[in-house]
Amino acid sequence: MAVEIKEVVSARDMKEFIRFPEKLYKDNPYYVPALEYDVQDTLSRKSNPAYEFCDAKMYLALKDGETVGRVAAIINFRANEEWNHKEVRFGWYDFIDDKEVSQALMDKVVEFGRQHAMDTIVGPLGFTDFDPEGLLVEGYDRMSTMALIYNHPYYVEHIEGMGFEKDNDWIEYRVDATNGLPDKIVRVAGIVEKRSKCHVRPLTKKMLKEEKYGYKIFYLINECYKDLYNFTILTDKMIKKYMDFYLGLLPLKYISCIENENGELVAFGIVMPSLAKALQKTRGRLLPFGWFTLAKAMYWKYDDTLEMLLVGVRPDYRDSGINSLLFTNLFQRAMEDGFKFAETNAIMETNSKNIAQWSIFPGECKKRRRSYCKKLE
Repeated sequence: MAVEIKEVVSARDMKEFIRFPEKLYKDNPYYVPALEYDVQDTLSRKSNPAYEFCDAKMYLALKDGETVGRVAAIINFRANEEWNHKEVRFGWYDFIDDKEVSQALMDKVVEFGRQHAMDTIVGPLGFTDFDPEGLLVEGYDRMSTMALIYNHPYYVEHIEGMGFEKDNDWIEYRVDATNGLPDKIVRVAGIVEKRSKCHVRPLTKKMLKEEKYGYKIFYLINECYKDLYNFTILTDKMIKKYMDFYLGLLPLKYISCIENENGELVAFGIVMPSLAKALQKTRGRLLPFGWFTLAKAMYWKYDDTLEMLLVGVRPDYRDSGINSLLFTNLFQRAMEDGFKFAETNAIMETNSKNIAQWSIFPGECKKRRRSYCKKLE
């Protein structure tokens, strides 16, 4: 039977869109479900301020009346202007191992792009860099994380078979801290703290309220990441959304802030206890009792692994060694709570300085993910 493509227009359609991967990866031990309410919040025009500079449509693929795939077609007009290109993005792209299905979904993204006079299709990407991005191309036998995409190996064959080519690669490390921090990191941190006159300032709720410290962190994120692949400068509304999520969810003791002698924020690190196993157990749902399982994993019954969500150093401090002070502070706190490993977020393969800092730690480069691009004919 032919593939039917259906635009997501109702709440029921959206629920089916969000929950399709649950069926696709039902028996896969490495897949980690996304937090369902967060996906709903991201895709909703009512709640996601990215729609102020983006347009998007979501589609479902059906065969014999059964959902067999999904995709989001997104145009980020702000990013297109900032990077001087005309790209339509595809994201939340999942499908059974049927090339008729994957092609029919991609055809809808192409159609959406042409309607807006785009000349290139790229993905997997989301609305902004805070959404899942990059197709997994290595590391299928490793547990995924809350922040990143897992996909079946056949996705690569389908996408490359459509004529897509590599646009960007990211790599991820699993850091082993069972024997403590490397001596070099601790030694350099002590020297840097004295020479740079920088210091760690523990983040508190009072700082967030009275000093609007969350905005300081996200303004620094804009400054640190603005030259990275397809990054979209965050507006105040977007910052408010991400602050409510990250700073409202995470224990503040796992957010490290480094200030200089003038009280300026020059570096930050945001980590969290891994929720991967808890998300698998709850299937990404808060109700009826998922919230308790997730809260337990976040606040008092930790897994042995941290997820390194965001790390940034102000450009004029990048060669100062300040990252050693940041890592020493973050890892010492974590090891006191029994953490032994850390999963980095995705790191661009061309970001040699970032890669070099992780190569000091024992561990391994365990995953690679890729964005693809293709010219629209």
